[in-house]
Amino acid sequence: MSEEKSTLDATRSGGIDYSGRPFGYLNPDSETAMICEKDPAIRDEISKALKALNIDVVEPTSFKEALRYLRFHIFNVIVVDENFDTSVGEVNYVLHYTENLIMPIRRQTFVVLISETYPTMDNMRAYNKSVNLIINKKEIAEAALILKKEIAEDSDFYYLFKENLNKSGKI
Repeated sequence: MSEEKSTLDATRSGGIDYSGRPFGYLNPDSETAMICEKDPAIRDEISKALKALNIDVVEPTSFKEALRYLRFHIFNVIVVDENFDTSVGEVNYVLHYTENLIMPIRRQTFVVLISETYPTMDNMRAYNKSVNLIINKKEIAEAALILKKEIAEDSDFYYLFKENLNKSGKI
């Protein structure tokens, strides 16, 4: 009850409490990305690379928080570590969620898997894992160059598909 009262007081006083929202307001004209990575060095490297491409970034700390983001927003880019918030052998719920998206939604999102075992840019393994790109952790220093090239290539490849979705009012 006191929590509701403090939120009501904050609203009345002109300062709105956005703590119950999954994330703050993002510029609707900008692209967005979600980085699901526990290692701060890798997360910072990926974040810098995406921000250099003028993409707004959110960084959830758990798979539950990531799924809450995904329920309310279609991200242009999702970067997820193969072991994000899971134990070895457990299901990666973020990857599981993206695998089950309907195609018009899935084709709007570029999914990157950060892996310790799979080689960078292994297209057959990426297809098998239902992602657009794999980046090996050993090559994370090259992430900016790889992401810039691959995101541009994906955008060019799906340009007509996305235009037709826009024209038909499906996005």
